[in-house]
Amino acid sequence: MFAQNINLFIMENTKTTEFKTGLTNDLDQNITKGNLFQIKSANDWIEEAKKRPIPKMLFGELWFEGELCILFADTNLGKSILAVQIGNSISSGNSTCGMDLQAKQQPVIYVDFELSDKQLECRYSQEYKNHFTFNNNFHRAEIKSGVKIPKQYSFEEFLCISLEQLILQHSTKVLIIDNISYLKNGTEKASEATTLMIFLNELKKKYGLSILVLAHTPKRDNTKPLSKNDLSGSKSLMNFCDSSFAIGEGFNSTGARYLKQIKQRVVEEKYGLENVITCSISKDSNFLEFNFQGFDNELIHLKEKTFQDVTERNAEIVKLKGEGLTNVKIAEQHNMSEANVRNILKKVS
Repeated sequence: MFAQNINLFIMENTKTTEFKTGLTNDLDQNITKGNLFQIKSANDWIEEAKKRPIPKMLFGELWFEGELCILFADTNLGKSILAVQIGNSISSGNSTCGMDLQAKQQPVIYVDFELSDKQLECRYSQEYKNHFTFNNNFHRAEIKSGVKIPKQYSFEEFLCISLEQLILQHSTKVLIIDNISYLKNGTEKASEATTLMIFLNELKKKYGLSILVLAHTPKRDNTKPLSKNDLSGSKSLMNFCDSSFAIGEGFNSTGARYLKQIKQRVVEEKYGLENVITCSISKDSNFLEFNFQGFDNELIHLKEKTFQDVTERNAEIVKLKGEGLTNVKIAEQHNMSEANVRNILKKVS
């Protein structure tokens, strides 16, 4: 029902004209002003594109202007820390974590579904004293306590409407959402995740936004490299984003982190398997942040596989099979081939 309602909302707010179709011998008779498509020659499209500015880097090659980007990681690896750091960078006009910032200083709205204001204060102060001063361009939004949802809307619908109002009221071009799991419980469900991504894409195109969405990973095998399959609801979410990068845990050093490029459209891959960005998290004074260390091969930072790991993985595969999941679905969850799942089930049965 949510998917149907929000799609109707999108149609209404983008002022799509209703059109009729009919079966006739003359195709031209079926084309009306309300046709969904706009068609031009490829050369004409390029001529139109020339009139618009070249997208600038917001966080190196990982996130460009005009992109809907997904940052994902496991719990407690620092997604929110890095996202606030990126937002502060853009709002102040100063690059961070060794990544280029080409865009001009500009307002940022950080929609926070994770931390309370007191938790935020703790992170950006020294024991609640000597507080860090953010640039006035950096705005944080959270859900009002006790707010009443209008009867004609579901919570999810009203949330989407409120996001659009924030953009209009503050004239921002940069939106960070922490995180998409709050917007709809169970983004693993393809229909719900797809609807949310379609809505965010509509906002992006309508207002020329740059959007960074944070997301979780389900339980993953830390002995294997990060991939798009590690994103919760990967197929739906990844198909509708322009770019994506992930935070991985470095198991060869306590507290080590690395950033890996997962998807890109406007540049070639730069920070893949053989060239991940290594970082550490520290709080030297009153600002909790990622610190750039260098570049490395991801394989060096992965967890070494033990007999216990293999045994636990195989037990999980048997459990999922007993719950009715197909071999393909199990393979996706464990980032392996369907043939490997079949072989494991044969061995342990």
